[in-house]
Amino acid sequence: MEYLINLAILFGIYSMLALSLNLVVGMSGLVSLAQAAFYGIGAYATAIGMTSLGLGFFTTILLGMVINALIAFVVGKILSRFQGDIYAIVSAGLSIIVFSILLNWKSVTNGPLGIFGIGKPEIAGYTFYSNATFLLLTLVFTIVLFVIYHWIDKSSFGRVLKALREDEKLTQSMGYKTKYYKSVIFVLSAALSGIAGSFFASYIAFIDPSTFQLKEGIFLFTIIIVGGLSSAKGSVVGALILISLPEILRFIGLPYETAAQMQQIIYGAMLLLMMVFKPQGLFGKYRM
Repeated sequence: MEYLINLAILFGIYSMLALSLNLVVGMSGLVSLAQAAFYGIGAYATAIGMTSLGLGFFTTILLGMVINALIAFVVGKILSRFQGDIYAIVSAGLSIIVFSILLNWKSVTNGPLGIFGIGKPEIAGYTFYSNATFLLLTLVFTIVLFVIYHWIDKSSFGRVLKALREDEKLTQSMGYKTKYYKSVIFVLSAALSGIAGSFFASYIAFIDPSTFQLKEGIFLFTIIIVGGLSSAKGSVVGALILISLPEILRFIGLPYETAAQMQQIIYGAMLLLMMVFKPQGLFGKYRM
């Protein structure tokens, strides 16, 4: 039972990340590989806030969201000038920079040794010590992010983002400031990613920079490609599929090293097949 609860918590965390990333990639068509950076910042905000500053879990969530929003605002101003491959390359650069800072700023992040003893969430004196209660809290936040995504998708702001995705120049000609919309959705996506980072740090109770490398951003990108672009349901289903896959390989009985290699091969094959036979993903509205 504990095993299933553990998987469900990870599923909730990655669903939050996929939903936040799909706001940028699926809804507005901007190929961002920076999500691992914001995920890591949110996690370290909670880790440092709870272990060194004595802050509560929910306060550190807000702290991580604010830090992510400020960084995304500055970086988003730069990224809004680019499109396509250049946008992806520059956003990937942010992930590499943040990983390097987490790895080398030892006085704050403890470098490669990481941070231990991260506390659990607490509300009105009640602490979410058990995995079952932590799962409930994770699912509540996942549902909240799902509702936020759905609300944006149906709003006039979301409709402009979709128009921007289809034809940015035409959208500009209609009087919309597309750079503004790009910046806003990038900031919002970054802030929401920080929530997932906070939950990850509190659940594992230990973090180190290795979790937040560029490959994590590519993994998140794979989730939304498989699930479908511009689809809240696709984000959740994609997270479920890719979180479950490694566990299925374990049950088959493959050695750890072989299973890890097979996992990467299957991810690659899955992406290739989706691009060829279902380029919009399982529930997506747009092609990549």
